[in-house]
Amino acid sequence: MVSRLTSLMQNTWRSWSGRRRAISVGVVLIATVGLGVLAYELLKRPPDVSNENIDFVDHEQKEPKTKKPKDTTFDWPTYGFNDQRTRYVPTDKVKPPFDSSDWSFQAGKLLEFSPVIVRDRIFFMDIDARFYALDLESGRVDWKTRIGTRNASAPAAADHKLFGVNLEPGQAFALAPRTGRVIWKTPLPGRSESSPLAFKDKLVIFGCECGTVFALDQKDGSIEWTVETSGEIKGALAQGKGNVYGGNYAGEVFSIDAKTGREEWRISTIGGSFGRGGGVYSTPAVAFGRVYFGSIDSRVYSVDMDTGEIAWSKSTGAEVYSGPAVADTKTTRPTVYIGSADDNFYALDARTGATRWQQNAGGDVTGAASVLGDVAYVSVIGDAVGTIGYDIENGKKVYEHELGEYNPAITDGERMYLTGYSTLRAFPPEDGKRQGSKRKPKKGERGKQGDRTPGRTAGSKKPGKG
Repeated sequence: MVSRLTSLMQNTWRSWSGRRRAISVGVVLIATVGLGVLAYELLKRPPDVSNENIDFVDHEQKEPKTKKPKDTTFDWPTYGFNDQRTRYVPTDKVKPPFDSSDWSFQAGKLLEFSPVIVRDRIFFMDIDARFYALDLESGRVDWKTRIGTRNASAPAAADHKLFGVNLEPGQAFALAPRTGRVIWKTPLPGRSESSPLAFKDKLVIFGCECGTVFALDQKDGSIEWTVETSGEIKGALAQGKGNVYGGNYAGEVFSIDAKTGREEWRISTIGGSFGRGGGVYSTPAVAFGRVYFGSIDSRVYSVDMDTGEIAWSKSTGAEVYSGPAVADTKTTRPTVYIGSADDNFYALDARTGATRWQQNAGGDVTGAASVLGDVAYVSVIGDAVGTIGYDIENGKKVYEHELGEYNPAITDGERMYLTGYSTLRAFPPEDGKRQGSKRKPKKGERGKQGDRTPGRTAGSKKPGKG
């Protein structure tokens, strides 16, 4: 009897112990699953945004558009062609094939940014901060000067001056276009590769790796206002409706009143998986009441220029360092042309973000494209290096050249100027005939010491040079 009782008690204890172990395992399993779900929710990639309620100002609502220049040739006075950095020029003349070149110039050092054109000269800087001025017709060096020791930006032209910034030493400066004479230098508290924006012949506006946006007086380089942000500012700023727009490596995008320095709004990008931030290298473009830019969180964004509210975001397969080109043409609806480090080049509907077409470019696209007429030109790096031209209507490849690295193509309305690793080359129009611009400067178009005034204006290696 005692033996049976003892056995029963032992079996009961074993049964209870088993149930307790099962309950414990179940609790641990539930807790583990719960923590896993929580971790997944916290670390997964946030979804893209699509907000159809954000205003879009299209051509039917008479959005001011870049007009086709009346002159035979015209200036390309700033990085991205205009203050809005749209990188789009309507032209029927500048188009493939480009069978031969008029001239070629070898800088010897890396050219990370495309040049600017002011009347009869083309200006650019190499990585060692050598500033070149070439004759536009012949490619002959008119002058060159060393301004600093390290550079990764393009100059801007306005008010009888050329404006630039340096990585080393951190400084902004102004040069005389005709001679290269230094007009002023302003030291900065950090490095800058933010190609300057010349605002209304009064201010020079740019960002600094110290996280500050600077506005300097064009005449003497004195500081007019500054705005502090939370991260390094790498790309250039774009202008629209009197405000300047930019982003930083903290994933902030901001709007600042260009005259006063008053901050209008500041937003954050969506970010990536595992809590990774959405830093911004890309130089924005302003068009259709929106601000367009790429982010290191692998997305392209469209935000309302008045409020900063996200209209849409579009995920790609890798970081988007490139700045966008934005165009509204006779044959296409408003479109954003932008590359990604996923080797693809995208044509996105500017209103909705829907993909009109995309092409594998054969290498990382980290620099900004340009749309000249009906062709979007973009450069790739990696196994393939060079420039590709895509028909903007259907994405068909219509041009290819071995020159190209980051920001490839600009134009003066007749020639295309292509920038390679360290080479600049001028390609004549399809018929091989270049009329050129020989008009004499009007009164007031020459500054002191015979400096040529900017005349007719129409209208990156990772990280990229966007």
